Amino acid sequence: MTDQKNNIFSIKLVKKNGKLVHKTDASFGMFMDFVDTLEEGQVVEGFFEAFADNGTNAQLAKIHVCLKQLATDTGNSVSDLKKEVKSRCGLCWDTPDGEYCKSFADCSKEELALVIEEVKQIGDMVGIIF
Repeated sequence: MTDQKNNIFSIKLVKKNGKLVHKTDASFGMFMDFVDTLEEGQVVEGFFEAFADNGTNAQLAKIHVCLKQLATDTGNSVSDLKKEVKSRCGLCWDTPDGEYCKSFADCSKEELALVIEEVKQIGDMVGIIF
């Protein structure tokens, strides 16, 4: 077995006719691309969560998993990466008492979508496909 790579893949499925199916045809293609990156015998772990329309819990989970992987691969701390991402997304600002950064837990789904896109861009820069 060759060196196995860490890789993260997320997908949206929808229940139709009693089965979970890919929400879009494009997601099936991305899934197959992910499968192609795996080494023979490599173990894959799954996490499923049913969520309401706001998607906040799923977004938070994705952000935290990706930040942990970035920290592992870059040698940075998760807290340093969080601060960097928050700064890039406009979630930090100066106050009379110093800099304040909004918690991901207090962000709207739109703000979290921006965070996810920023994390993906950082991943692309260091060779991680999220």
